[in-house]
Amino acid sequence: MAKERADAVRNRRAILVATEELLAGHRPDEVTIEKIAAAAGVGKGTVFHRFGSRMGLMIALMQERTLGLREAVEDGPPPLGPGASPRERLLAFLSAVVDVVGRNKGLLAALGQAVSPRAHGEDHPVYLFWHGHITALIADERPDLDAPLLADLLLAGLQAEPILRLLERGETDRLERGLHTLAAAILD
Repeated sequence: MAKERADAVRNRRAILVATEELLAGHRPDEVTIEKIAAAAGVGKGTVFHRFGSRMGLMIALMQERTLGLREAVEDGPPPLGPGASPRERLLAFLSAVVDVVGRNKGLLAALGQAVSPRAHGEDHPVYLFWHGHITALIADERPDLDAPLLADLLLAGLQAEPILRLLERGETDRLERGLHTLAAAILD
């Protein structure tokens, strides 16, 4: 695999930072490729060449924001990382997901259904990872259950309008407690 050119790395970073900043200050539907390109100091074609589409850009940004969570799950200390019981890991993971979702409301709104099980005919990598991890933890603790369906149910609520409004009000603690209650009930 060829090493990426320094200017390409710099442009990618500038585009992602510009997108983050625009999402922090504007409604997602107001954040256009043109505005992102201008804020990043690149041409519109550079954004399209690098990310393919606005949705491709939003997905890349979400992947970057969730990379730390993935690394913690795979190699970090317990309870999020290996070494804790499936129950402890599931609760820690749900807390971490709520944190990511709570800090990224604008991005999630821009993604719309992209973090749902099927997005534009393709599976979304963030959803696949979150779903796969939750499924594995439920299956480890309760092999008698339909773990993939239960993982879908736990994640589906994160995109529901009432939950998005709750996040807008900053009630992430309430959401976390609710998810913990559901997960504990599933595992009992």
